[in-house]
Amino acid sequence: MNTSGLTTSGNVSSTLSAWFEQQLANLSPAGVAMAMVFAFVVGLIIAFVYKRCYRGVLYSPSFAVTLIMMTLVTTPVVMCIGSNVALSMGMVGALSIVRFRTAVKDPLDTAYMFWALTMGIVLGAGQYLIAIVVVGIISAIMFLMNILQFSSPNAYLLVLHYDEDAEYDITQQLRRSVKHRRLRSKTVTRAGAEMTYEVRLDNKQDLVALMLNIEGVHDATLVACQTESGS
Repeated sequence: MNTSGLTTSGNVSSTLSAWFEQQLANLSPAGVAMAMVFAFVVGLIIAFVYKRCYRGVLYSPSFAVTLIMMTLVTTPVVMCIGSNVALSMGMVGALSIVRFRTAVKDPLDTAYMFWALTMGIVLGAGQYLIAIVVVGIISAIMFLMNILQFSSPNAYLLVLHYDEDAEYDITQQLRRSVKHRRLRSKTVTRAGAEMTYEVRLDNKQDLVALMLNIEGVHDATLVACQTESGS
């Protein structure tokens, strides 16, 4: 009777059993699933707050999805780090060489990314109650700041191409619609005129549509800009 094959099979089976027991001792499937569900919910809340409080020209749905993904990805990473000291040291070393090439134009977007990462760390540590309380408090503060318009209106460049006869109507419309405005440049040619204004407004003002409704205005472009103060 060949007992070597049975012995080998028994060793493999016991090894796999011990490996599964070790894995489940640190992280149970139910615990991982619960953490991921909480991470998804928290990520949705952060993305919703970002969408409702966004004050730029063009809202980016992909950035909102990125906030959800950052929360979801950070949570299991922290769960693994918390159960293995050697792995945590390797993860810190790996993250130290990562370089992000995407430029963040609005400093507030960086704050949202740190918010998502922090929530992922808290959830990965198993502090679900703390995560829910923190995300609720920060969301309430962001909504309050948005309602009170705590931050100054964003700065934009309004570029207009128009006939010279329409300049008076453009000036009057800007006086009625925009409180903070400053003429940056004006160019007049035989084909028409071009004028650039620096304006400060929120996302509730459709200034481009108002300009295009003026007879003699050929096109209007609104571009986000960074002023000397960095706002």
